[in-house]
Amino acid sequence: MRGIAEEVLQSARMVLRNTRKTHGRDMIADMVIAETRKEIEHFCSLGARVIDQSRRRVLNGEQVPTAEKLYSIFEPHTDLIKRGKVQTPIEFGHKVFLAESARGLITQYEVLDGNPVDEQHVIASLKSHKQAFGHAPDLYGGDRGFFSEHNVASCKQDGVKVVCIPQRGGTKTPEREAYEKSREFKDGQRFRAGIEGRILVLFRGRGMKRCLAEGRERFELWVAAAVLANNLMKIAALLTDRSLRRRKAA
Repeated sequence: MRGIAEEVLQSARMVLRNTRKTHGRDMIADMVIAETRKEIEHFCSLGARVIDQSRRRVLNGEQVPTAEKLYSIFEPHTDLIKRGKVQTPIEFGHKVFLAESARGLITQYEVLDGNPVDEQHVIASLKSHKQAFGHAPDLYGGDRGFFSEHNVASCKQDGVKVVCIPQRGGTKTPEREAYEKSREFKDGQRFRAGIEGRILVLFRGRGMKRCLAEGRERFELWVAAAVLANNLMKIAALLTDRSLRRRKAA
């Protein structure tokens, strides 16, 4: 496969050399030729990176740094994501961090670089919430990937009343065991589970499952558009519900 890739790359570079002084019949043809050459040069550069990456990793046994790896010549910004799933241990794309309010509105979103661990987002998300609303949330819920003693302590220090992040690994103290079995913790986890439903809505109903635009900037705009669509639909539903309640009361 590496030999075939090198032959294709060599042929493409030969085309570039042979068409260096080529001109079309008119200005439009010249523009088409120039743009085509530019596109070929772009993919030659990426193809050379892939070949070099393969040589270093497979033939030389070198551990190529993640920042230097290229997973797609069509979308060079693509990240490799390991989420620990049995059926899909490896995925390609980008992680997106989402935070949801009690009313089902997405209050924070961020397209992440690489494959960062979940626990590093807690403090930053608390800060963002306080900037937006002027105070810490009453409840902070997340899955066990967000857990650390430092994160739990930071939530409590910032004024979060109920911190619903299950302990990850290790032996639980009797106090921790009792807390995770308490009603308030279980209610908080039920609320947290709602974000999973929100993700499905974003994927299936708002078009976020697969980005059809090229480039990192357009990817981020695609996610932003899905979040905006979700919030507008949710606000419309809340206003409709309030209007119906007022009519019933009248």
